[in-house]
Amino acid sequence: MSEPRERRDFPTAVQPFGETQRFGPVTTNLEPPERALAICAHPDDIEIGCGATLAKWAVAGCSIHHLVLTDGSKGSWDPERDEASLVATRQEEQREAARRLGGGDVVFLGLPDGELRNTVREQWEVARWVRQLRPDVVLGHDPWRRYRLHPDHRNAGYIVTDSLVAARDPHFFADQELPPHRPRALLLFEADVVNHVEDVAGFEDVKVAALLAHRSQYETTLGLDPNASPARQVAAERAFAEQIRAKLAEHGALAEIASGESFHRLEV
Repeated sequence: MSEPRERRDFPTAVQPFGETQRFGPVTTNLEPPERALAICAHPDDIEIGCGATLAKWAVAGCSIHHLVLTDGSKGSWDPERDEASLVATRQEEQREAARRLGGGDVVFLGLPDGELRNTVREQWEVARWVRQLRPDVVLGHDPWRRYRLHPDHRNAGYIVTDSLVAARDPHFFADQELPPHRPRALLLFEADVVNHVEDVAGFEDVKVAALLAHRSQYETTLGLDPNASPARQVAAERAFAEQIRAKLAEHGALAEIASGESFHRLEV
């Protein structure tokens, strides 16, 4: 058996949007909400999963809120990288990505990266933000996506679904002294089975720009060489943008539109 080969060539990565499977009808284009809350495991997950949708809604006047559950401290392949400085860097990158998507506040729960668990503590925190922000639409990871390897993505999805059940019921977490809130829709990105697509034509470049704000993740997530020469970096970023557009076209095709982000839509 051959030895594992170290990664040296920094190929452009295929973004983990989820498989483009559909079984049955696919709806399109929610009415732009007044408020949307996107909840993710790590800095950059929101941009990957629903960045173009948030950008579209922001232009329509939607108030966008980002809730990042972990501190992102494991997001480097360099064993010598200082975790505290990486956390600070990733927070600044997330704020800049949010700005590029059209603005919106960013909240970091700061839970340890790689150790996210779906417990009452996490549910209490997320339900509190749902009740406080009162979003019309919540977006989060699909916890039922098959063969999902990263536990944070899986557990983040369950935290969101379980927290929404709690947030809508006055008998859950009554100590918060906040009125219950029931969003009108939950959109799960990286969906295992797609039943909803948002048309994002015209917002592809905004999504790419938001992803490229996460420079600390060039190697680990985006498949780009952070130390490439300027000319090579420009060429690699162009190729990356084309790959993002191709993936959006693939997802849009599920609803016979040119460019889309796909989700599994649930009523809350």
